[in-house]
Parts: sequence; C-alpha cells; structure tokens
Amino acid sequence: MGQKIRIAAAQYEMGGFDDWAGYEAKLKRWVTEAAEQGAQLLVFPECAAMELLMLTPQGRSLPLSEQSQAIEPHLDAFIDLHRTLAQHFQLHLLAATLPVAVAQGEFHNRAHLFTPEGSMVFQDKLVMTRFEREQWGIQPGDQLKVFDTALGKIGINICYDSEFPLLARRQREAGADIILVPSWTDTMAGYHRVKIGSQARALENQCCVVQVPLVGAGWFDQARDCVGRAGLYLPADIGLPDDGILAIGEMNRPQWLVADLSLPRLYSARRHGLVSNVLDWPEQMRQELQTCTTTEV
Repeated sequence: MGQKIRIAAAQYEMGGFDDWAGYEAKLKRWVTEAAEQGAQLLVFPECAAMELLMLTPQGRSLPLSEQSQAIEPHLDAFIDLHRTLAQHFQLHLLAATLPVAVAQGEFHNRAHLFTPEGSMVFQDKLVMTRFEREQWGIQPGDQLKVFDTALGKIGINICYDSEFPLLARRQREAGADIILVPSWTDTMAGYHRVKIGSQARALENQCCVVQVPLVGAGWFDQARDCVGRAGLYLPADIGLPDDGILAIGEMNRPQWLVADLSLPRLYSARRHGLVSNVLDWPEQMRQELQTCTTTEV
C-alpha cells in the first residue's frame, strides 16, 4: 500500500454515441484522461451504464420494467471492456453501476470493481429508494463487503446506502479506509442528502468518502436532469482540511475531479486528532443510554 493515493471521481454525462464502438471509444477517452493525470483509483457514478440502452432498438421508449432486461445482453462486453482498461492502464476502476439479473425477473443495482491484475469484485446496493422499489422493481442485495486491494481496504455505498450510518460503520470495522459512493440524484435535495451522508460517514469513521455523481441532461428518461458534483471528504481534524473537504468539483459540469489522499495524514488524525470518533463509537452504546427519557418542562 502506498503513502498517497490519487483518486479520480467522474462527473459523468450519459450518451454521446450510436453503437458499441462509440461507447467503447467514449469510455476509453474518459479512462485515458484520468490515467494521464496519474490516477490510481477511478470511480464512475451510479446508473451511468443505463446509457447502454442507446444500443437497444427502442431502448429509450421501453417501460421501466423492461429496461433492466434490455441491458443484460451487454453485460459480458461491459465487464470485458472495463477489465481490459484496468489492466492496460494498471489502475483500479469502479465501473458505473447497472442492473444485473441475479434470478429470473430479479435485478440488483451492482457496482463492479476491477483491479490492475484483471480481477473483478462487486457490491450490490443494499437499501432501495422509493423509485427503485415502487417503479423500477430493483431488489436489494444482501451482502455488505470490504475489498482488500493493493491500495488498501475499500468499501462501496451505492448512493442511498450512504445515508445509513451502520453500513459504513461495519465497513470501517472491517478495515476500510476509503468508501466509494457512486450516486445518481435528479434534484438538488437528493444531491445534498448524499453529500451530507457522505460527509457524515467520513466524520464518524475517520475515513475518506468519495461521492461521484451523474451530471447534465441524461439520455435515459429517468435521468434527464442529473445534478451534483463530485466530492472527496475526510474527517475535519489536525492535518486535514478544516471543513473536511479534500476536493470538490464544479456543479453539473462533466469532468474528472482528481485529488491525492494522504494515508499517513488520515492515520495520524485517527491517532492524534482532537477527537477519536472511531474509538469513541461504543460510548453511545452504553447500557444507560439505550433508553431515552422524556422530561416535561
């Protein structure tokens, strides 16, 4: 594990191609640009791979219930392309999430992580939004993971998952120093919910949280007005940014946000900081605090 990790977060806009060769060329351009800046860990947003519907006849007009199934024929090529790029540029690459069939008629929202050696692992989204549950028909995953990579231990909270503190807490307890949050939000309120959740997870767990959004007017009907900006968040403490923001992108502009994470500074803040959130977490679990009394005043 190195002392410094250069992270690239993609403020990614969907569309802009007509066939598989066009998609492949687009992804290669994005990855090449980040690799040329020395990035070691590249992160793409939630559901950006729904742009693959452009390769399906009448894909845009398909009802939601059929869109996930229409993506499925492209999954193998999607995985092969990302694996090839990760190996060619010798970097870690979190692909855009997409629905993956896990049983007949059952789909999970899945993030695939590729390594320079060619291996691939994945994390499914665990908590469904109302849209996913009530309209899209996506089912929740059932396993929370931490990946032990050459860059260190990495966890993934897909968008809404970042708003639930116990998920990231368990990943931190399993050793995660970096939590990746690929996201898709189509309102400013949604963007701020994920941003606040990401910053809170960084504070509570004294780790780095990387929020990565879709931006712009998406081709996918359900993502026409994607809003947000990427952010790399840390605990606010000695040797780290006072506001906990390592880097933040320009709102709604397609771009890479690239920043260097210093692991020694992060570890030092945990050991010698003004507060010890990770070590003090059990304090809130004390027996006498397990009930809350109401006092009339």
